[in-house]
Amino acid sequence: MGELIVVTGPPGAGKSTLAPHLAERLNPSVLVPGDWFLSLWRRGAVPPWLPEAAAQNEIGAAAAARTVGTFARADCTVVYDGVVRPKELPRWLTTAGDPVTHYVVLLPPADLCVERVVRRSGHGFTSEEATRAMHADFAAEGLERYVVEDAEAPAEELATRLLEAIAAGNHRVPAPGDPAPEG
Repeated sequence: MGELIVVTGPPGAGKSTLAPHLAERLNPSVLVPGDWFLSLWRRGAVPPWLPEAAAQNEIGAAAAARTVGTFARADCTVVYDGVVRPKELPRWLTTAGDPVTHYVVLLPPADLCVERVVRRSGHGFTSEEATRAMHADFAAEGLERYVVEDAEAPAEELATRLLEAIAAGNHRVPAPGDPAPEG
């Protein structure tokens, strides 16, 4: 079975900039953009940051998890670029078939995330309020072990450092039944 690298964090953290650089350095690899699953909705779509989008978001997340699991079972290293909050991760990984997973959290300053989101001007995730709330959620989760230092570094440099950290097991999510990692 292949492995899974989940590149996550709040909107504007740099996930979609970094993820392709990781996927390009792995062989075989697949890049799965989580936003794509939400973009499939045509009529009746609800902006994903609104509370009434919960069911829609859950369907998209389940489809994404099944997709990454399918590629991982085909012995590909899958790089998933999307928001997978820590409290959602166990269920999401179960849906994916519990591949060996590395959880990479990008958490640059909230103001930088907001600046990037506002620059999107009308496409994708554009809610400043939701961006700040999600940043606060990730910051409050006690994810120090998974948070990438200097997430604002150039993507190529960051990809090199991350792949070294992943190879060392620094971002590995314990498998079901494994003891929790120290630190």
